[in-house]
Amino acid sequence: MNTDEDALICDLAETYGIYNYRQLPAYRVAVFCYGLRDDSRIKMAMADMRYTLDTLLFAGILDRLSILIWQKTEDAQTGKNRPANVVDLLTGNAQEPETENISFASGKEFEETRNKILKGVEADGD
Repeated sequence: MNTDEDALICDLAETYGIYNYRQLPAYRVAVFCYGLRDDSRIKMAMADMRYTLDTLLFAGILDRLSILIWQKTEDAQTGKNRPANVVDLLTGNAQEPETENISFASGKEFEETRNKILKGVEADGD
């Protein structure tokens, strides 16, 4: 009840039609609470879950399907435009994309690459 009394009241009313749980003995309320489904508001709040297991499973299926489709594209050959991982977005585990590290064998190679990049920027600006 300390976690979210409003969620508990809603769950008891929705599931059992109990609108004033305080009229019942505490052990009876505890039994009713134990019998609530796993995706009830109070159980989700107590487990600190924002999404149901079904939602996370569907997101996982979507992620795998997106990867399978992406692997058939030209972008996959170069590692570009990889689809976002929905499960990571939902759970807050999304990572920043890694930056590409480029190394050069010589100063001359660096200057040539730099000039190519600058010429490409100038061409876009015209």
